[in-house]
Amino acid sequence: MKKYQILFLSCLLMAFYYSCDEEQIPEEYQEEYEQAMMEQEAGGGQQDNAPDRTGPGPEEEVQQSGGEEKKDDRAYCDDSLFCIGDPTQDDNQDQQPEPEDAPADTNGLHAAFAEFDSNNVTVYAQGDNVVIETNGLPNHTTPYWPDDHELHVEWTSDERMTPSRISEESDYSGTLTVSANPQLANSPSATGLGAIGIAVSGVYIYNDEEGNNVPLYNEAGTLDYVGAHIGPSVYHYHLEPVPISDDDSNLIGIMSDGFFIYGRKCNSTGSYPDDLDESGGHTHTTQHSEVDEYHYHMINEEYYDLNNYVLFGGDLQGTPGSMSSSAR
Repeated sequence: MKKYQILFLSCLLMAFYYSCDEEQIPEEYQEEYEQAMMEQEAGGGQQDNAPDRTGPGPEEEVQQSGGEEKKDDRAYCDDSLFCIGDPTQDDNQDQQPEPEDAPADTNGLHAAFAEFDSNNVTVYAQGDNVVIETNGLPNHTTPYWPDDHELHVEWTSDERMTPSRISEESDYSGTLTVSANPQLANSPSATGLGAIGIAVSGVYIYNDEEGNNVPLYNEAGTLDYVGAHIGPSVYHYHLEPVPISDDDSNLIGIMSDGFFIYGRKCNSTGSYPDDLDESGGHTHTTQHSEVDEYHYHMINEEYYDLNNYVLFGGDLQGTPGSMSSSAR
């Protein structure tokens, strides 16, 4: 089929609402186009419903309505030799807009993992388990940062600090591997010295002891305003970490048995829960789950006269996972 026939047929097939501008036909095809027109007229003329191709194109045709110009929204033949529709029409106008507040992508993991600081913590699935990797660094201020660090604040207590300071050049990294679907164990497990969980900030969670059968109270003076200190070599929480949770229901972190731990209040009631077990746990909904699930809370009991609260002082109610750390 010749090019002018393609041109002629493409314009002819546009029904009723469409027109093609003869003047827009490239000069090299004018003679062939005129010949096609004569052959068409000799063969019986235009179809009854064929558009008038000799009329003005959309850029020339202006209809007057009340003194205002109204542009022709019919299709036209452009330089590419195809009849196309009104270029001002949005082909995507029927598409649904994306939601503004889309939930964070946790790659199929529990929604609570979206709360963990991705600068310090990496979370991923590994078979039936979840792996939580941390660099062990706090994402908030503390006197235990070096004096020249941007997150350093002055020590305001009359008590002494521990001698060590946080160093970004040191390796405090650790890995916790837990079940993706933790279950309550037949019997609880006592926590030992060292890390027993990881907070959303990336900092390790310790229990309420400072050594074997040595209560935390003996070293309480070394704790900063966050309820944390360094010892022997890694920064860790013992008490309520106020930059994360301060008398509220915020997520604090995950314990080594795979259960999450929240602040002193219950999100579903806005008050202190009254049905906690000896470890501060109960089965209820949270801001991260509409289905009842077991989780821990900080128990709302002040620790001695420190005007603060122990982060976790009970036994683990689930089966402990695997915790490894480069720093002890």
